[in-house]
Amino acid sequence: MAEIRIRNTNERISGESNVQAFLEKQEVLYEHWNAGKLPADLQEKFTLTDENKAQILSTFDEEIQEIAARRGYKTWDVIALSEATPNIEELLTKFEQVHTHTEDEVRAIVSGKGIFIIKGTDDVGYFDVELEAGDVISVPEHKAHFFTLMDNRQIVAIRLFIETDGWIAHPYADESFQKA
Repeated sequence: MAEIRIRNTNERISGESNVQAFLEKQEVLYEHWNAGKLPADLQEKFTLTDENKAQILSTFDEEIQEIAARRGYKTWDVIALSEATPNIEELLTKFEQVHTHTEDEVRAIVSGKGIFIIKGTDDVGYFDVELEAGDVISVPEHKAHFFTLMDNRQIVAIRLFIETDGWIAHPYADESFQKA
């Protein structure tokens, strides 16, 4: 289950309803899918074949179709990141830059863990959303954020897009952002 850490105060928010209520106030969608329905042989597998990715998409097809119909997503894929990912350090350096998009950035975590760092309202500032299998988040267009791995450095997620070419990151310079 997702947990939030507000960076300015180090306050933690946990529990599905508390996390959902906080994120709703920040205009961030949060839902939960049943990650347990993923076949056991894929639950801790972080190097995937195209067949594995197709199986993941098939497993969550009902959930994908429902959120796509509701939110206008037109295409989706599976991303897997781990120490086995070629150029992982270069990718993380690219990911770990605050940016915005002209469409939602959506992740449905199917295994592993990841974290979104998001710029909230002025009274909140930046906050971390620590995600694990089953968590689904949609950071709205034009909201400053970035996504990275947690200490375990392993994640498999379904990404959903409105634009069929995927999203493009637009750098967001913000002196108030601190990495810690």
